[in-house]
Amino acid sequence: MRKYTLVLTIFLLCLMVSFGCRGKKTEISPDIASSDEALFKLGEKFIKKDPEKARLYLRQVIDSFPKSFYAQQAKLAIADSYFKKGDEGSMILAASEYREFISLFPFSPSAPYAQYQIAMTYFKKVLKPGRDQTKTKQALAEFKKVVTNYELSEEAKPAQEKILDCEERLAEHTLYIGEHYYKVRAFKASVSRLTEILTGYPNFSKMDRVYFYLGDSYYKWKKVNQSIPYFTKLISDFPQSKFAEKAKERLEEIEKKK
Repeated sequence: MRKYTLVLTIFLLCLMVSFGCRGKKTEISPDIASSDEALFKLGEKFIKKDPEKARLYLRQVIDSFPKSFYAQQAKLAIADSYFKKGDEGSMILAASEYREFISLFPFSPSAPYAQYQIAMTYFKKVLKPGRDQTKTKQALAEFKKVVTNYELSEEAKPAQEKILDCEERLAEHTLYIGEHYYKVRAFKASVSRLTEILTGYPNFSKMDRVYFYLGDSYYKWKKVNQSIPYFTKLISDFPQSKFAEKAKERLEEIEKKK
């Protein structure tokens, strides 16, 4: 019965490959159809010049030999082929394939790579500060999974670097919004936004700006006493910043009014 099933599988594969690739007839021998390695290498052969045909061979490796080493490699190759295409739709498909890989092969040495690539499908599509940051937040969440779930993997270090990059982008975006509220004198909103940076992104590279606009928001909001700690912090932590001079001027003004 098992022999009959294998013969039937090989026959169906030959038939599918002969007529399934864009209507073009592609011959495949039973020897190749019955070998996971041969099918995989055939898929590799076509992956650059005809990805659709390549995926057909690679999916057959997964379907016919699900516990094979080459089934893992085929699944990653399919995901990578979508990732390399790079458009929005392909990135969605790539992320789906990588997630399925982790689900099917959770203990594979390639699982950290698959998780890192999931994060990269979002990271490749992040937008500049001032625009929608949904992709940045999604990338950040996925990179954190790499560090949390695979802390000893080779991917953990670059994932940590990408986490800092994402946090920098999100902080920059929040600063952009906070400064906007400051300029239109919506000081309650500017304080709220700028405080988010202090609590959520302590490694932000432009923290001197955050301290100044936070302090000056309180100052112009007539909450002078609440502005003093931020001006003082700015001067002590960033004495060379151009905002430090402005902070000193504000503190002198406050002192004169006492």
